[in-house]
Amino acid sequence: MVEQTLIIVKPDAVKRNLIGKILTRFEEKGFVIKNIKSLNLTSEQAREFYSAHKEKPFFEELVSFISSHMVVACILEGSNAISTVRLLIGSTTSYQASPGTIRGDYGLGITENIIHASDSYESFIKESGVIFDSNT
Repeated sequence: MVEQTLIIVKPDAVKRNLIGKILTRFEEKGFVIKNIKSLNLTSEQAREFYSAHKEKPFFEELVSFISSHMVVACILEGSNAISTVRLLIGSTTSYQASPGTIRGDYGLGITENIIHASDSYESFIKESGVIFDSNT
């Protein structure tokens, strides 16, 4: 089934000049980049983006980190995009991510884990709305 999903190359990856390497992994897997933009999320956008975590103790850290520097957001399209992209990026905790996954190869922590990917169709709709339906 052809689907779309959202990825965000996070500030740590942008600062480390990993954008090209990360996007190449998805293109080599056969995903098509349907939309792409670089932006600096405002604190308000970050709060909306991570609203599912607003009651969690790490919420403010997420908001602060994602809005600390430029990010690159992409809508990817391909076969079973949501689940396949999640497999390609690896575990949220970088040091637990398998070698060969994006986080396993490049991630350094939990918050600074290189990349975000939508975990469901509903998340994709909400998150892509924050990123691509804004005036940034």
